[in-house]
Amino acid sequence: MKTSIGTHFARLHWIALLGAIFTTLFGPPLAAQQPAAGSVAVQHEAMQKLSFLAGRWSGPITVFHGPGTPVHLTQTENIEYKLDGTVLLIEGKSTDADGKVAFSALATISYDDGSHTYRMRAYHDGRYVDAELAALENGFSWGFASGPAQVMNTMHLTPKGEWSEVTEVTVGNNPPQHGVEMLLQHQQ
Repeated sequence: MKTSIGTHFARLHWIALLGAIFTTLFGPPLAAQQPAAGSVAVQHEAMQKLSFLAGRWSGPITVFHGPGTPVHLTQTENIEYKLDGTVLLIEGKSTDADGKVAFSALATISYDDGSHTYRMRAYHDGRYVDAELAALENGFSWGFASGPAQVMNTMHLTPKGEWSEVTEVTVGNNPPQHGVEMLLQHQQ
């Protein structure tokens, strides 16, 4: 009996020792990955600055494809909070006069309380782009590089409460060109 109790205590000692080693080696990095106390509240508060976006928006959009006739479509944006108000989910769709989908995209916006920045990840045609988003008074802006082009989207609410957004594309040292213009009305 003494041998089995001694063996049992020896196993417990090794388990405790391995636990202490694991905690020493991996505890600080794992703890560093966890959000700081109150960070969810900070994220929630920051995301409320974009609350004017929530809901369904619809209206005309004009897409410019270089020289030639611009394309006129109808744009809808469905925006809702997810994960207790810490993420905005945005689903955008452009349709032609026949109701055929010409463009669709999905995006998320969140707030990184560690870097104090808003982050956007937008998906379209099997690709995605990560970008920093700047919250403006009654609007936002975000941009990204696409090959030699720099794309910048700037949105603001008009005095009538409409969503006005312009996409400008700059290639090299050339002046910016309008890529997209839209004016959406809040539906709900």
